[in-house]
Order: sequence, then C-alpha cells, then structure tokens
Amino acid sequence: MKLRETVIQAAYSLRSNKLRSWLTTLGVAVGVFSIIAVMTALQAVDRSVASGLSSLGSNTFEIQKYPAALFGGHGRARFINRPNITYNEGLAFKKLMAGKAKNIGLQVSSSGNLAMYANLTTNPDVTLFGADENFASANGFDIATGRNLIENDILYSKNVAVIGQDLLSTLFPSGENPLDKSIKVNGKVYRIVGVFMKKGAAFGQSQDNLIAIPISRYLAHINVKRSLSVTVEAFSQKKYQATIDQAIGAMRVARGLTIEKPNDFELRTNEALVDSFREFQRTISIGAFIISFMALVTAGVGIMNIMLVSVTERTREIGIRKSIGAPKKSILRQFLLEALFLSLTGGLIGIFTGTGAGNIVAVAFNIPPILPVAWIIVSIAVCSAIGISFGLFPAYRAANLDPVEALRSGK
Repeated sequence: MKLRETVIQAAYSLRSNKLRSWLTTLGVAVGVFSIIAVMTALQAVDRSVASGLSSLGSNTFEIQKYPAALFGGHGRARFINRPNITYNEGLAFKKLMAGKAKNIGLQVSSSGNLAMYANLTTNPDVTLFGADENFASANGFDIATGRNLIENDILYSKNVAVIGQDLLSTLFPSGENPLDKSIKVNGKVYRIVGVFMKKGAAFGQSQDNLIAIPISRYLAHINVKRSLSVTVEAFSQKKYQATIDQAIGAMRVARGLTIEKPNDFELRTNEALVDSFREFQRTISIGAFIISFMALVTAGVGIMNIMLVSVTERTREIGIRKSIGAPKKSILRQFLLEALFLSLTGGLIGIFTGTGAGNIVAVAFNIPPILPVAWIIVSIAVCSAIGISFGLFPAYRAANLDPVEALRSGK
C-alpha cells in the first residue's frame, strides 16, 4: 500500500470512532496546554520585567523597607516588624551621601486614590506620591508642562501637585490647560503646577496614573506612618557598585545601626530583580514540566489502549488484508500513523489553546502577543515521540497477526 493510501485509511479508521478518538486526544491536549500556557505566560512576564527595569536607570537603585522583588518567595510578614524608614532618616542619608551620588530622591506612596476636577472623576486606582524635589529626575520622570516640585514646596508643605498623563487625559479631556487648576484627591485640594511626560507601563502597571505632592505635606496630612523609599542615582556605571557600598553604610548610620546588627532595609537593583525572577521562573518551569510529563504519559497509555482495542475490533480486516498480500510494514505503518495522528492532533489543540491562555498574561502586562516557537517545536517533537512509542506495540501486534487465525476469530 502506498503511503498516501495508508494515510487515507488511517484517517478513515479514526473518523469512524470520533468520540473515542477525541477523548484520547484530550489527554495529550491537556499535557501540551499546561506547558505551552505556562511558558508563554513566563515569557510575557520576562518581557515585562525587561521593560520594567527601564523604570530604574542602569545607574540607579532603591533602598526601602520591603523587598521589591515578588518572585523570590519572600514573605512580607518577616519584614513587617522592621522600623519604617523615616523622613528624618532620609534627610540624614542625603546629607551623608552629599557629593557621592548624582541624584537622591525621597518618596512615599499609596495606591487606590481617587482624583476629581469639576464634574470629572478618575477611577480609584491613582498612585499618590509624596516626593521631594529630586523624585522626578531620580526616577526618570520628565516635565511636559509647567514645573517640577521645588525645595520651597517641600519646605513649606505647599498644596501643589504634578500629575501624570493618565490624569491629564481623564480630568482634562478637552485639552484645557491644567496648570493652576485645583483638583481634589480623596477630598483634599491641590493646585496643579506641572504635568509629567508620558512614561508608559512597567510590570503591567501604568507609570502615568500618578500624582506627586510635596513629601512633607503627604506625611503631615495623608499618612505619617508610611515608610520612605530612597532612589539613588550613581554618577556612572563604573561607580555604581561603589555608590551602593557607600549608600548601605550611610543608611546604616542614618538608622543608627551598630556594627553587630544586620541591615534592616532592602536594596532594589536591576540585577536583584532579574535573579529573583529567574528563580521564580525555574521553579514554575519545573512544576509545569512535571505536570505536563504526567499528563502526556497518561495520554500515551490512553493512545496505547485505544490502539489495542482497535486491533481487536479490526482483527478480521487485518486478516483479509494480509491474506491478499498486504505486507507487515504496511499494517505496522497504518497503525503507527493512527497513533501519531491522535497524538499530534491533541498536541496542536494544546498548542493553540495554551498559546491563547498564556497570552492573557501578555495582555494584562500591556505587551505584544507572544509565540513560544521553541516550546511549540519541542511540544510537536514530544507528541510525535509519544504517538510512536505508545503506538508501536499495538502496531507490532497488528502486523504480526496470523491471517488464518485473524479470519477465523475476527468479527
């Protein structure tokens, strides 16, 4: 039998048992779906991490109470008893680091805020920053209109604000000049003195949905108990590590830590974020591989089972074909093709659905859709191996049936 005829016969045999064939392919689809979905999602997060690191310049790092990385398994509970980084400690740190860093910004923030202007209102998801005059430059924000916060704003706790582009488009949709207009944030009034340039998203979060007010006013009127975050920009990449070492020492002095006490603050650097994510990625990948492997082995057993049943049901057909001269390799090839079809069909279903499910994460993180080409190739190769390996025994059994016995006992 020619290969084309063998393929047609294999497809016809599977089509005659549609329900059984689809149930068998479902097992393969589940295994492939799990690995493709997870790997697509991880690639989406990986891209988001890469783009999000641009929010910290290559020469910039942060000092804060809690670890910034969420991927390393750090529980916030173990850090909750640490004392907050206070405003006075931040000022002392800046004084100790004078001339040792290009820029040092102090900031404190809270999410879930609501802003109003006239009869327009934002969603209650605005991030409110209490910031000093160095916040914008240290964190890579540029001014599009108006001015930045200045020393006198912080010194006299003025009720002024600089807003992001998301608030500009929501509260001033008609293009009205926002400068010197008064907005309400959680019932408190602030006068707009500037608008930040558009910065885009980082880690799936908009960096334009924010309001910056003087840190002194924030601490006095919003939340005096919030812990500060300190952003430090080194003069150059060459001096980056030296600046980190100096900053750790300065923060220890500012917080009054004696030599035997460990650091009670965290350092956020690009490298630390990447390392934490890689650890998270490895853990999830191993888990996904184990789950997928078990699902695919189970599916392979299902393929072997359905092929053995098929051999039993088609004993007479096999006997007739062998009695009229069909060679063993033709029978073997047909049953192997049937097993391969089942496995590859399930694999293709898993690839399409897994890619779609994984790209939900890409949509959530505002990045372009991802096609995990390498994992798709691996999945197709694995499905082919599953179909051939688990279909080999039934195919061998069919090919070696005695034609006389097959005709005598077959239905």
